[in-house]
Amino acid sequence: MRKKITWKTGGVARNELIVAVDIGMRKNTGYFRSFEGAERVPFDFFNDGHGYVWFYEKMIRFTREHGLERAVVGFESTGVYGLPFLHFLLKRGVRMVQVNPMHTKRLKELTGNSPNKTDKKDPRVIADIMMLGHMLSVVVPEGASAELRELTHARERAMSRRTTVYNQLHDRVFVMFPELVVIMKHLDSASARHLLRNHPTPEEIEALGVDALGMVFRKVSRGRFGNDHARKLVEAARSSAGIREGRTSILVEINYLLDEFDRMKVFIKGLENRMEQYVEKVPASQYLFTIKGMGLIGVACLIGEVGDFSNFRKADELVKLAGLNLYEVSSGIHRGKRRITKRGRPLMRKMLYLMVLNMVKSGGIFHDRYQGMIQRGMPRMKALVALSEKLLRIAWGVVRKQTAYQPMVSCVKRAA
Repeated sequence: MRKKITWKTGGVARNELIVAVDIGMRKNTGYFRSFEGAERVPFDFFNDGHGYVWFYEKMIRFTREHGLERAVVGFESTGVYGLPFLHFLLKRGVRMVQVNPMHTKRLKELTGNSPNKTDKKDPRVIADIMMLGHMLSVVVPEGASAELRELTHARERAMSRRTTVYNQLHDRVFVMFPELVVIMKHLDSASARHLLRNHPTPEEIEALGVDALGMVFRKVSRGRFGNDHARKLVEAARSSAGIREGRTSILVEINYLLDEFDRMKVFIKGLENRMEQYVEKVPASQYLFTIKGMGLIGVACLIGEVGDFSNFRKADELVKLAGLNLYEVSSGIHRGKRRITKRGRPLMRKMLYLMVLNMVKSGGIFHDRYQGMIQRGMPRMKALVALSEKLLRIAWGVVRKQTAYQPMVSCVKRAA
């Protein structure tokens, strides 16, 4: 019996069914195509459990009817609406790939020479991209890594909401007592929150007096603030420009915002405690923590976004996942600037950047390298982004080799 030859065209084998799915909130649109030209016109199915089973059985039947061995399902890298569908197929061993929405947008105009966008057109375009081989692998963390990904994203959303609450609190306090936000500066400090809870108006501050307010400051701030701040605040209260009309309602909102801020603080702390528990369960964390400057949040984010480091054969693949790979737009004599693509995980890039900010300080592992970049004329931001990529490559290296990080001795120190 002659052995069947399987060869790949653009990342999809000829014995594989190309399945494209356009994800929606309530319904999805599917499309089947084989390399031999057989196809199933786009069809809709509900984005729920019954719809998934119906789609899966339909896909299996089409695969068998056309003598194909397996199916490859591709979809756009969009929001959360595709996650249940993705996990449903992965549990059944279906190979999943994703395509960049920017690719579908550009190829869409070539299809029919029109920028027309319809649910029936989108899956065909996704299938075209799959046949061209411009696909990305699907990274789905499992176990502790999956928990860390959800925790780090939950923390990021909570931090964003906390910032919003803080800004609203700042606005309300400024309207009532503008001098307070100048003198105290940080309304999230214990002293500022105590004042807003117990003595929020200029009249109450003035009535309290310097000595009594100074005593409150020393007790609440544990010696950080004293009579100097109390004197400035009492003097400012005497000539405050804050409004009096509607003050009762403003105080109601200030108390609500203070409660909300405290709740967000407790919630974020709880998330970080859970992160610590799950990080300990991932063997890769012990090697990542050997990199000076990598803290709990950074390690948790990296593990959550990457999942299993062994799935990445080269560091370049990890760099691309983070969107830190470079590109340029050049034509003829014009040579464009090289920039990062940003077509990857935004939270992963942000966390790497924040960690690098600490690592370039005096005593940090990147301090000498960063200073050398700046002295050579490299812009500060460009140097920090370059070091973010370097940090990611170091992280990949220590995990792959299962070894502690060994900082390289600079040429200057060796010469000395």
